[in-house]
Amino acid sequence: MSDQPAFSSTSLTTPPSPDASKTEHLLFKTSNLTHYRSSLLQGLELIETRMKTVNRPFSGILPRELARQFENLDLDRPCTGITEALAELDRLYLEDAVYFHHPHYTAHLNCPVTIPAITAELIQASFNTSVDTWDQSGGATFIEQRLIDWTAGRIGFGGDADGVFTSGGTQSNLMAMLLARDNLSQHLWQHSTRERGLHPDAHRFRIFCSEVSHFSIQKAAALLGLGYDAVVPVPFDDYYRMDVSALIQAVETTRTQGLLPLAVVATAGTTDFGSIDPVTPIAEISRREGMWLHVDAAYGCGLLTSSRHRHLLQGIEQADSVTVDYHKSFLQPVSCSALLVGNRHNLGCVTWHAEYLNPLCQREEGTPNLVDKSLQTTRRFDALKLWLTLRTHGPERLGDAFDQVIHLARQAYLLLLSDNDIEILHQPQLSTLVFRYRPDMAMSEPALDQLNQSIRKALMRSGEAMVAATRVHNRQYLKFTLLNPDTGIRDIQAVLRLIKRHGAEARSASSNESTLQPKEVAHVG
Repeated sequence: MSDQPAFSSTSLTTPPSPDASKTEHLLFKTSNLTHYRSSLLQGLELIETRMKTVNRPFSGILPRELARQFENLDLDRPCTGITEALAELDRLYLEDAVYFHHPHYTAHLNCPVTIPAITAELIQASFNTSVDTWDQSGGATFIEQRLIDWTAGRIGFGGDADGVFTSGGTQSNLMAMLLARDNLSQHLWQHSTRERGLHPDAHRFRIFCSEVSHFSIQKAAALLGLGYDAVVPVPFDDYYRMDVSALIQAVETTRTQGLLPLAVVATAGTTDFGSIDPVTPIAEISRREGMWLHVDAAYGCGLLTSSRHRHLLQGIEQADSVTVDYHKSFLQPVSCSALLVGNRHNLGCVTWHAEYLNPLCQREEGTPNLVDKSLQTTRRFDALKLWLTLRTHGPERLGDAFDQVIHLARQAYLLLLSDNDIEILHQPQLSTLVFRYRPDMAMSEPALDQLNQSIRKALMRSGEAMVAATRVHNRQYLKFTLLNPDTGIRDIQAVLRLIKRHGAEARSASSNESTLQPKEVAHVG
């Protein structure tokens, strides 16, 4: 006889309902809508109060100073309610947040965001839609797909184009290199990397990109099993764009070494210089050499809506894949990005059909499951932000905003060029400027490096303004990154005055320190 107990009728009775008080004021549901509204209004009041008091982009706090406020925080003992929790959040986060909407924030590729996009974030977060499959998303699937089709049309792709929203440019670039690797493996050796792993000769693949392209290409090569050595840095010209002649030479050298040109990455808006590689001649070389052409337009994608500067992306329609970051030049909150491809069939290498999620029969029935073309499974409905922005304001207003920051960069270039204490490296194509404070032409390079490092630290400590820093030819420079259409030339003048003031103070302090050092006494023998 079995030792297992027999089921009784009581085993099948309905379990008692959970105590409703345990979910009171916890879950977003119909019975909690009053509390939901009250909580949102308190959060909104906190945001409004903080925004009204913001008078500089940063508080200037140091990491070790802020860390002290977290030392005795006990996450096992909650606050008494949302009011106390919001007050704590204001103290721990908002008081020392970095405010990208402030006109003196000119550091990284962070943008102020549109109001419809914030509204969309609230809607998305409330209903918690995941767009991996149709049965979790419904109309959200079609909203994302329409935006993909719209972006592909703006690029100039044909009817076979497709794409998918991603977490950002790094993921988009990784996915593009994945498609390039698997596509060429299939073409050269009829080898399916998806099914059989890396081909024995995959270590011979080489990817070409500018010396000033984004580091995510190297990261992608490593993650794809090709290694950092698979990335061949191509020299740039006087305008920090990929040198086409150098690219031709690099490809020829690669072939002579018995290696296999896999892909070339043209950057439409380098992070440091905003430079745009000459896509048309690069596309011609790619076709001739049988390479995948990827255009990293994470920054320069704003030109897709520009009425004045769209021509700067000439040739982008010839790419096999394109990265766009709406959370940069489309004024969207992070994350909001996409990878677009000219041929939808190339996305098949990331498809896996799971019976519990996206079975093959659903595809055959015509059910659109976006997970079929994504590296992610669970995925936020980030497309809603861009959708609501476009449906509220239209693409022209976004294009005008990007045109405005390009115009500001050109004004700022003339301002810096006319200042005898500033050395500027390049004329901007988009909205970044690399320069350094150089009040004395006789100063040594190490002294200049130290001086400009000190300026940036002093600026950040004061919180009055924020600028970026970078190294070019192993020398230290400052950088303006302009994405805020509300920043004007007077704001740039104000930040420049701060740079020069902190620079003068740093020189004075350095001079005083040197005079306080004990003098060397010559030894008389």
